[in-house]
Amino acid sequence: PAPSAANSAANTATNPAATNPPAPTASLPPQATGYKNGTFTGPVANAYYGNVQVQVVIQNGKITNVTFLDYPHDRRTSQEINSQAMPWLTQEAIQAQSANINLISGATLTSEAFANSLQAALTSAQ
Repeated sequence: PAPSAANSAANTATNPAATNPPAPTASLPPQATGYKNGTFTGPVANAYYGNVQVQVVIQNGKITNVTFLDYPHDRRTSQEINSQAMPWLTQEAIQAQSANINLISGATLTSEAFANSLQAALTSAQ
């Protein structure tokens, strides 16, 4: 038997998503952030075991790339940690479209220095 009009109305009242499914958000492109287009270099930031300095590329008002100009690499452990952390940090910044990124466990000092250098570069891009 087909549901009655009363049942349909009750279902809609208790479950509004039944008639208005949420709009998909995962496929939306990053929104322009208001940054000026260009390449901006952040200052050197101390990461205890070495320095971190980044350069950010802004195209169409969005972060399109972040490059490490310097990073801790004198010790074998630093090389191993940063070879894994740097791609993640770059991806985080592009996805977040800001320096407000998740820190990487095991690379906390590099992550913090990255965020500091990136924030300064983004400030100069505003």
